[in-house]
Amino acid sequence: MALGFIKKVFTFGKDKPMGEKPAEAEDFASLVDAAEEVEAGETIEALSEATDPIAPEVIDTAGGPAADESEAEVIAEVAATPAKPAEQETPEENFHPQPEQPADVTHGVLEQDENDAVTLPKGFATAASMPEPEPEVPAAKLSWFQRLRQGLARTSSQLTGQIAALFTKRKLDEETLEELEDLLIQADLGVETALRITDTLSSERYGKDVTGEDVSRIMAAEITKVLKPVAKPLALDLSHKPHVILVVGVNGTGKTTTIGKLAAKLSGSGLKVMMAAGDTFRAAAIEQLKIWADRTGSTFIGTKLGADAASLAYEAFEKARAEKSDVLIIDTAGRLQNKTELMAELEKIVRVLGKLDPDAPHTVLQTLDATTGQNALNQVEIFRNVAGVNGLIMTKLDGTARGGILVAIAAKHKLPVYFIGVGEGIDDLEPFEAEDFAAAIAGLHH
Repeated sequence: MALGFIKKVFTFGKDKPMGEKPAEAEDFASLVDAAEEVEAGETIEALSEATDPIAPEVIDTAGGPAADESEAEVIAEVAATPAKPAEQETPEENFHPQPEQPADVTHGVLEQDENDAVTLPKGFATAASMPEPEPEVPAAKLSWFQRLRQGLARTSSQLTGQIAALFTKRKLDEETLEELEDLLIQADLGVETALRITDTLSSERYGKDVTGEDVSRIMAAEITKVLKPVAKPLALDLSHKPHVILVVGVNGTGKTTTIGKLAAKLSGSGLKVMMAAGDTFRAAAIEQLKIWADRTGSTFIGTKLGADAASLAYEAFEKARAEKSDVLIIDTAGRLQNKTELMAELEKIVRVLGKLDPDAPHTVLQTLDATTGQNALNQVEIFRNVAGVNGLIMTKLDGTARGGILVAIAAKHKLPVYFIGVGEGIDDLEPFEAEDFAAAIAGLHH
């Protein structure tokens, strides 16, 4: 009875045509009521199964499943089939067989030469047969003059190129001399030096054919005449202990680095050197000078940021005297944007040192950045008036330098030029040589 009811539930609605809505009374609630009646013992007439709307022929032609067999036949068939014993899998069955080699691949025999070395196909080599890499040859170290020429390349190449173009198939006349004078002034050589070169050239070659080589030769000779009187060594009066060197210059001109290079040269010769970080407005300057002191084995003295620079100079002098240092090098600030304050500070340092030793500071060096051009002339004027500059060091003579300005400064101020620097290395500061500098600017070989 219950089986018939369940069958009725799952065939409910099959006796109605497709698309026809079932009666509203035959809902789920009515079926539940019918189930309760069955449990009460009432007999419900079994409903006839609805005919499958798809004919068996259609199922067969559509590749659908075959007609259902009765459950008894299926069970009998399963029971009649003997159980196949489980076969034990071998480990080899878990591996995939290797694919067969194509017909066009053949396996050869490994060949060896008389030295038992394996012969490999073209494009291969054994590690033993590979040649050992050649040791890297260190680049030849350039001489000082070669590095100087590289540093003045911008000035010399531009100047000599323009001169060569000016004197191509042309006789020397007044118009040519005026054009040459303009070129020399634009190269920062200064009016005085430009006139010297053109006057000499006119006296030797006026009205004659002139080549670029002629002009370069005369230019080098006249520049040498200007620079020769200022190319001097830095004299140290070691009867004063310490010999005080005050280094001044605009921030960014390489003061701190130059101090480190000077200390390296002096301490390398056995002198006892002390450095004082007098640029108390820049923490980086104090730290950088401390690093240079460590590198060169020099004594370092500094103070807190923003402290009075004159007080530091006083303390450094007293300490250097007590420790019997040979040389005391004092760094200073270079804030030209606050020119009045800067100059007052420098004047105070000079006064304080003069009270401890009437001759101190014994040397006042100014660093000049070779890339600044005409501004360097104004800087020399300012620092010379305030701090009593008595010597120059030209720095940053690299490929971007406008080194001709040193000639103009020498002609105007006639201050000694002690050293020139062509880089940041500790060995890139060398004594100034007039002939080398003139030849490098004129583009001549040494």
